[in-house]
Amino acid sequence: MKDIYQVIKKVRLTEKASLLTELHGQYVFEVDRRANKLEIKQAIEKLLGKKVASVNTCNYKGKEKRRRRADAGRTAHWKKAIVKLQEGEVLDLV
Repeated sequence: MKDIYQVIKKVRLTEKASLLTELHGQYVFEVDRRANKLEIKQAIEKLLGKKVASVNTCNYKGKEKRRRRADAGRTAHWKKAIVKLQEGEVLDLV
C-alpha cells in the first residue's frame, strides 16, 4: 500500500462527521481496508499538505441485503479513519 491515491478513497460528510469537525477539529475519511495508521497519516500529509496530529481507525462489516428473493447479498466491508490535524490546521471540504 504505497500509492497515496489508493489509501484515501473519499471524505465522509455526515452529521456526525460535521460535529466532529466543528467541535474537535477532526475529519472523517473512508480509507482502504488494508491501510494502517502510518500510511493514512502519510497520505493525508502528502495529498492535502496538512500536518496530522493523530489517526483513529474503525472497521465496519458490510450489511446483509435481500432483494425480493431468498438469497441474501452483502454490501462491502469498509474502514473509516478519523484524522485530527495539528493545532491551527483547517481543511475546506465543502
